[in-house]
Amino acid sequence: MSRRAIAAATIGNGLEFYDFITFTFFSIQIGQAFFPTGNAFTSLMGALATFGAGFVTRPLGAWVLGTFADRVGRKPAMLLSFALMGSAIVVLALTPGYATIGVAAPLIAILARLVQGFALGGEVGSATAYLLEMAPPNRRGFAASWQGASQGVAATIGASMGLVLTALLPHDLAQTFAWRIALLLGALTVPFGLWVRNRIPETLGLDEQYAAAPPAHGARPYLKVILLGLIIIGAGTTSTYIFHYMATFGQATLHLSASVSFTAVVVNSGALVVTMLTGGWLSDRYGRKPVMIGAMLPFAVLILPMFLWLTTQRDAVSFITANFLLSTANGFIWGAFYAALIESLPKRIRTRTFAMVYSGSVAVIGGSTQPIIAWLVHVTGNPMAPAWYLTGVTLIGLMAVFRFPESAPVRRIPPAAGELALLLG
Repeated sequence: MSRRAIAAATIGNGLEFYDFITFTFFSIQIGQAFFPTGNAFTSLMGALATFGAGFVTRPLGAWVLGTFADRVGRKPAMLLSFALMGSAIVVLALTPGYATIGVAAPLIAILARLVQGFALGGEVGSATAYLLEMAPPNRRGFAASWQGASQGVAATIGASMGLVLTALLPHDLAQTFAWRIALLLGALTVPFGLWVRNRIPETLGLDEQYAAAPPAHGARPYLKVILLGLIIIGAGTTSTYIFHYMATFGQATLHLSASVSFTAVVVNSGALVVTMLTGGWLSDRYGRKPVMIGAMLPFAVLILPMFLWLTTQRDAVSFITANFLLSTANGFIWGAFYAALIESLPKRIRTRTFAMVYSGSVAVIGGSTQPIIAWLVHVTGNPMAPAWYLTGVTLIGLMAVFRFPESAPVRRIPPAAGELALLLG
């Protein structure tokens, strides 16, 4: 497996998610820039709604760019999505605030988010398919887990950037310019990402062995996999965006400092990187389902006591530790699931179908998660609201995991036969 190919898909996917995720870390500051209503809650909801606009175009990007990837190639689709994201980053970072250009400011910001969502809708499917197709059968789980791990790397870098900028800049400058600096620093990496991706080989024309899914026309034979995938990714995206929202939750709800809030996000994002890769590695050896079930059960059990602890104590130790423990349990699940879903689909419809399943679920559930959480906390006055919401969604996802078919080659190919087949090419 080409290290350059892994790096290209991982770096590109991570760089695109860096901008998308950074927006959530600076929701309060961006809301003040584009929605200065004089009411902190209204400004925050305006920023979160703008963030959610990026989810509207994800299914469209998944369909258009996913179809392009399945017909033309993974490589050109990844180059196109990356170029679109880079352009949107620059536009958002350089758009003046409401105080300077009035209502045009939030309109431009929303337009930039729509372009970002379109790009990400196609990026996830192309990058994940590419990672899987470049790997030998007994390494598919580990290879595909880099898709989720790259998001964790991006989140860690984004949160670290927020921590450094808020620590080094005076308070007024940090509130005004920190998020713009963070986005522009991400934009500086776009030329490098395009260069790396342009140098990788194409996988669309490669012969595929040990495919979990037999050849078929269209996606109808895979409706069970698709529907279960929608539910499982819905549960996963809820946990992901609640974790990303913790920087805002810590400051706006628990009244912790920005440094403590960002530190917690850095810790849980770093934990996700390690556990996702470990989960993918374990799934290559023991199967996808045992890893997913063995991690999702303790995660569901831990949510309520961990949130009760951090909302009761409201200090750095409880907030950071609870985030770390929850992220550790959660990461193993998705390290195994990305490979489980995409290797269950035939190559001719793989990118588009995976992208549509992923983006459709993220658009409906992920795009609404942060506004719903903020609204629930505001209406109920109960900081435990995110925990109850997350627990319910996780239990639904767990039921879908039990029904999901096993796809790992180690569970379908006798060890001796698999080793012989690999030796013979």
